[in-house]
Amino acid sequence: MSTILLVDDEPQILEILSSYLQKDGFHVVTASSGSEALELANSLDPACIILDLMLPDLNGEEVCSQIRKRSRVPILMLTAKSKESDRVHGLEIGADDYLVKPFSPRELVARVRAILRRAGDYQSLTDQVQIGDLLIFMSDKRVKKKDVLLELTPNEYRLLTTFVRYPGRTWSREDLVAEVLGYDFDGYDRTIDTHVKNLRQKIEDDPKCPVYIKTVYGFGYRFENPEAERGLR
Repeated sequence: MSTILLVDDEPQILEILSSYLQKDGFHVVTASSGSEALELANSLDPACIILDLMLPDLNGEEVCSQIRKRSRVPILMLTAKSKESDRVHGLEIGADDYLVKPFSPRELVARVRAILRRAGDYQSLTDQVQIGDLLIFMSDKRVKKKDVLLELTPNEYRLLTTFVRYPGRTWSREDLVAEVLGYDFDGYDRTIDTHVKNLRQKIEDDPKCPVYIKTVYGFGYRFENPEAERGLR
């Protein structure tokens, strides 16, 4: 039974969402403050964290940032903010999904299921994949560059492994959103650009002149193996 950490300062929301998640087979642990959420996230090792942005002590963005310093656990943010800039910021600091209030509890459960499914979808590749100076360990979702461990968010890891599965394929932004994030950001393609930018900062020697993730102007992105280009296998 997967453990879900549910963080919100409104008792009624905690009760309703806990009930729906438990009926769907999840074990739910709740927190009503940011400090309590950080403590539980560290001790429980949950499968997913549902995190409200408006908390009485630390806000949800700060909680998310602190969790991301030590964990790649999937995070679903809950917020009343609907502006694109707010959602982009949440994704930039490491959230995997963003649900704007008011929302249906059934939709939230579906989002959690989708997040967990995506988190487990990348085990079919061989355990270790070497591309250029990148070494990807599929079994425990680690990535090294020149023997240095990279700190990737779950979305960045899924984006990288999606590219690795299909080297040389040109992806539209819409296709990457559907493949990596698993749902449609209507008119919100900037989301995937943010993840690509962050991933380039971590895997490229010079993000402004990338050798792995190439921009296909007016369309999307393509992943290339620099060694393959030199005829090396």
